[in-house]
Amino acid sequence: MTSATTPRARGPALPFAHDALTHVELTHIEKRVENWIRFGHEAQEQILDRRRRIFCFRPGSVFAFVRWVANDFGTIASRIDILRAVAPGDACQTVPFVRPGGEILLRVAGWPKVEQVLRHIDALEEAGIDACTVAPDHWRHVGNRLNAGDRPRTYTMARHRAWLRRQEIVP
Repeated sequence: MTSATTPRARGPALPFAHDALTHVELTHIEKRVENWIRFGHEAQEQILDRRRRIFCFRPGSVFAFVRWVANDFGTIASRIDILRAVAPGDACQTVPFVRPGGEILLRVAGWPKVEQVLRHIDALEEAGIDACTVAPDHWRHVGNRLNAGDRPRTYTMARHRAWLRRQEIVP
C-alpha cells in the first residue's frame, strides 16, 4: 500500500459513505445551532460526539429536517425541509447537511412559516396519521400555499385512505 492510498492520506472516512442510505447530519449547540428530525423512520443512527449525530434513511423514506441558527442578537435562520430519500444514482436536489440529497417535497424558510408547518404536522399526528405516510403532493401543496401567503388545506383521513389505497394498486 502506498502512502497515497492510506486512510490518513485520503482524509477521515465518512461514516456510511458507500451505502444506499441518505445521511442527515444533526447538530445541537444550545441556543446557537439546532438541526433536528421532526418526523421520519431512521434506518441507522451514529453518534459522532455530544453535539453531532447522523441519521440514515432508506430510499423512499420521507422525513422532516428542521434547521435553526441564532447569534447574540437572536434567530438568523430557520427552515424546514420535508424530503424523500433517494436511491443511489437517482436524481436529487442538494440540501445542506443531507448526503447525497433528496427529493424536496416541501421547503419553507422563516420562523412564522416553519411554525405553521410544525403545527400542521402536529394536527396530522393528532388525527392519527403518520406524517411519513402523507401523500407527497400534500407536502408540495402545503409548501406552495405557505410560500404564497395562503393557508393550506387540511389533510383529511379520507384523503389519506385514498392515497394509501392508490399506493396498493399503483406500483
